[in-house]
Amino acid sequence: MSIPGHGNPEEVSIDVAERGAGGQTSNRRLFMQLHAFGGCSEPKTLAAALESSRIEAVLYADLQDSRGVGVLTFAEDPAFFVTRAREVLGAEPFAGLVPKPELAMIGRTYSSGFEPDLEDWLLSRPRRTVLNPDWPWAVWYPLRRTGAFTKLSAQEQGAILREHGTIGRAYGDADLAHDIRLACHGLDAHDNDFLIGLVGKELQPLSHLVQTMRKTIQTSEYMASLGPFFVGHAIWQSPLRYRSGAGRSDLPIR
Repeated sequence: MSIPGHGNPEEVSIDVAERGAGGQTSNRRLFMQLHAFGGCSEPKTLAAALESSRIEAVLYADLQDSRGVGVLTFAEDPAFFVTRAREVLGAEPFAGLVPKPELAMIGRTYSSGFEPDLEDWLLSRPRRTVLNPDWPWAVWYPLRRTGAFTKLSAQEQGAILREHGTIGRAYGDADLAHDIRLACHGLDAHDNDFLIGLVGKELQPLSHLVQTMRKTIQTSEYMASLGPFFVGHAIWQSPLRYRSGAGRSDLPIR
């Protein structure tokens, strides 16, 4: 591939594969999208519609709006969002709701190069996390780093990210908060870099994690923007059907 505008075109090698530990590679990833709506008087009808559609989804009650809901959908093929998901969310009973485009969020799973089970990280873990009935609370928000972060050396970036990761793992090990980290470069309407989902049994630890992260170098020095935040409680979750390493199954995984 040559670079436009150069008198002497350079050969550019492009590799879009995800990479994990031990030489693992994959061109599969999970896209996740959140839509928010207002004007919902009967959430049970929405849950019934989602259940009958058989799409993978979570229906949230919006903490900030007594008639608000959020719908999280996910699939490997992003065409799903402009076909099947569009059909479901564009028909009744969703058609009668009031969309909140300012809370629309989308991202894709990605790897850091150190994952011991790459497929599980990219495809299964996010599903297990959002579909776990024991973790009904969720906080979703996008973020954008400053340009200064990208100019740091790989060693400096690594140290900053390890501080962030160590805190996140501590909350996860204590079963207080579990995260979904998605990239949204070029996908987000406001040019955000990442989409974060925090889920857990209770809401307070999720808030506490966000508060704790404010003190990290990444958030305090290299964060350009954070939010808006969608805070929800799961009303309905589709059954977990995806089994890592074994393709898809029509039977829920217990």
